[in-house]
Amino acid sequence: MKERRVLVVEDERTIAESVAARLRAEGFAVEIATDGPSAVERFRIGQPDLVVLDVMLPGFDGLEVCRRIQAVRPVPVLMLTARDDETDLLVGLAVGADDYLTKPFSMRELAARVHVLLRRMERAATPAPPAIRLGDIEINEAERRVRRSGADVHLTPTEFDLLIHLAGRPRTVLPRERLLADVWGWAEGTGTRTVDSHVKALRRKLGADLIRTVHGVGYALEVPA
Repeated sequence: MKERRVLVVEDERTIAESVAARLRAEGFAVEIATDGPSAVERFRIGQPDLVVLDVMLPGFDGLEVCRRIQAVRPVPVLMLTARDDETDLLVGLAVGADDYLTKPFSMRELAARVHVLLRRMERAATPAPPAIRLGDIEINEAERRVRRSGADVHLTPTEFDLLIHLAGRPRTVLPRERLLADVWGWAEGTGTRTVDSHVKALRRKLGADLIRTVHGVGYALEVPA
């Protein structure tokens, strides 16, 4: 198996070196960038398999970095943020981030998140079933493409995986903890806000009526009659 490449974008040198050291110990080839412009340039040259990206950067911020690199080539992005603000998280998801960690975080958790994102990317490369139709929404799993009323809808890899998981069990209420385990690969149900944020992003892009909230339990995908 080829060595996976990770680009770490972090302007605090101590954090950058610690993250890089842990990921190298996990078997990854790691490069470091410390500002927005150099991050985009290193991404173009190095073609990493995944990006660990801090939000606050000199030059231009991590959200702009995410926009620019996703325009070059879709890639899993794990964002690092010093704030646990839902608006910031939703903006990050909207520009193409797949997951986030709030500082301070453990290196063990960061490494686990990186492995999960890469495993999901590998699963996405396997043969997929025919397209799924939900009213005016068409989900083509083979092409990882979603259309609504004939128009393409851009989803991040995580949003797409969550939608496919819900669509495979229409009208079935899936607990947040189960979604975390099945879609994110997290054994512990401590990141339920992650599920909530991604559901909000799907509703914003595909319609508020698509996913039903069952308070205190989880979510169900509604299928038009």
